[in-house]
Amino acid sequence: MEKLVLASQSPRRQALLTQMGLTNFEVDFIPIDETIKPGELPENYVLRMAREKAKAVARIHPDDTVIAADTAVVLDGQIFGKPENKDMAAEMLSALSGRWHEVMTGLTVISGNREQTVLEKVQVLFRELTPSEIAAYIATGEPMDKAGAYGIQGRGAVLVRRIEGDYYAVMGLPVCSLWEILQNMPRKDGGLHVPEDI
Repeated sequence: MEKLVLASQSPRRQALLTQMGLTNFEVDFIPIDETIKPGELPENYVLRMAREKAKAVARIHPDDTVIAADTAVVLDGQIFGKPENKDMAAEMLSALSGRWHEVMTGLTVISGNREQTVLEKVQVLFRELTPSEIAAYIATGEPMDKAGAYGIQGRGAVLVRRIEGDYYAVMGLPVCSLWEILQNMPRKDGGLHVPEDI
């Protein structure tokens, strides 16, 4: 029986699949080189990362449907990945304070020789943050495994004044786009990955 395989160790992406009702999935992640190429645009980077993560796992799950995603926080054309230390987290949060930035998530689904990749872009506005607020947030530990040093679904919610776009894409998995892809990418046995009716 063909399975859904999530090519991600992210507990947030796993939780979102479960929230979608897709509880019967496996997790298999293969580390890849995530170095940004010289001159590579942020949107091209997240799309390439999503594809490469999916393809790496699809090679060992050729009979299954593989889902992969990559998310980046972008300010003034610069990609903010996961902070390497607390000082870097503070720099990121200070730069984002009081400003709009963009969150980009690339999503790839591979099933056999079929592949579909989409890009979601979301505009996010931070309120003005004080140095003490930034220090207190970093002390929670939440920023350290998050792109841009914040998690909108956690305590970082209080940093965000407004978003324009898909909230779940900011979390790391655009669930509406994924649902539509899976609806239009039937299993090899002719069945559907998702029900026709929610």
